[in-house]
Amino acid sequence: MFSRIQSTLSRVALIKQIAVGLIIGVLIAIFAPGAIPAVSILGDLFVKALKGIAPVLVFFLVMNAMAQRKENAEGSMKPIIVLYAVSTFCASLVGVGMSFLFPTSLVLQVAPETKLAPPSGIVQVLHNLILSVVDNPVAAIMNANYIGILAWAIIFGIAMKSCASGTTKTCLNDISEAITKVVTWVIHCAPFGIMGLVADSVGTAGIGALLGYVQLLAVLVASYFLVALVMNPAIVFSRIHMNPYPLVFSTLRESGVYAFFTRSSAANIPVNLSLCRRLGLNPDLFTISIPLGATINMAGASITISVLSLAAAHTLGIAIDLPTAFLLCIVSTIGACGTSGVAGGSLLLIPVACASFGIGNDISMQVVGVGFIISVLEDACETALNSSSDVLFTATAEFAERRKEGILRKEDLIPKHDED
Repeated sequence: MFSRIQSTLSRVALIKQIAVGLIIGVLIAIFAPGAIPAVSILGDLFVKALKGIAPVLVFFLVMNAMAQRKENAEGSMKPIIVLYAVSTFCASLVGVGMSFLFPTSLVLQVAPETKLAPPSGIVQVLHNLILSVVDNPVAAIMNANYIGILAWAIIFGIAMKSCASGTTKTCLNDISEAITKVVTWVIHCAPFGIMGLVADSVGTAGIGALLGYVQLLAVLVASYFLVALVMNPAIVFSRIHMNPYPLVFSTLRESGVYAFFTRSSAANIPVNLSLCRRLGLNPDLFTISIPLGATINMAGASITISVLSLAAAHTLGIAIDLPTAFLLCIVSTIGACGTSGVAGGSLLLIPVACASFGIGNDISMQVVGVGFIISVLEDACETALNSSSDVLFTATAEFAERRKEGILRKEDLIPKHDED
């Protein structure tokens, strides 16, 4: 019986399962409020599992990325990497700006005895960051100190790159893949967890709790569209000095649409490689830049981290000044580059940004739960932006070189159809 249910669920897309879980949670809250205490346990288990695996996931993913980094990722790859970094940072600026224009409050469970220590300004934030960086690495993982986790993961990764043997690096890569697999199992429990979270939220605060999610989702999606249709074209135009929209629309149509439904930048790599080939790009570059972009080019993720973190701060009444918001953009950019390739991976980096505001792990993981509630559309749009911009900036870097040589034509911006 269990294997038959598992087989049936495996044939249904996770995004559909999450949508069903969300609807069932609302129905339980409205028509069967007596069942809310039992159903909410599923939400608590889901959040607890995320809290348990997230610190280990961040540590090993970042350490493995640093240890496996190849020397040939520089040189001719430098313009592409620069575009990846600039676009991700600018996207976080867009997310922060939209959050200031349209502040959103969330429904969070803050214990009465919880004492928040909001930073007084950028100096205190930097002081807290420095102290977090030098925390004991084991304690950082145990206490979910994500700033310390990131710092020690980078340090250990750099050390292993120069000292570890090939076998050790392979073992580290296998451990990272195993942890990612465990995260995938946890994510597949999302429909049940979301059902419990939604039932508890709606049952506690009424249907008005969902209105906050609607506004949050609107801010996120609007930010994605601004980046895809305004910011990215501006960056492309600054490099090729030609109308960027034929290339922008081509990447959104032929890469973004696929990524919207797969919700996985890694799964969209074959699509992007084919699109690069039809754009006539250099295979020696795009065969490296596309897989690399699926890992570090995360404009959508930086928006998600920025917007949800500021929503948490606004909910808790923490005032954020402009210097602190700028620091958040830097933290979001770095955190986005460490996002895992699983669906909803960017949500697990939200505690990194929340830690900058003095927001504890218990509260930040509730924000992660809110992110999963809206992930049916949010993660799809985020992945579409991330994956399509991999091709966009790979092509932009090469077209910029062609422009300097005087051989770039308007026709080059439109992908050719497969001859077969």
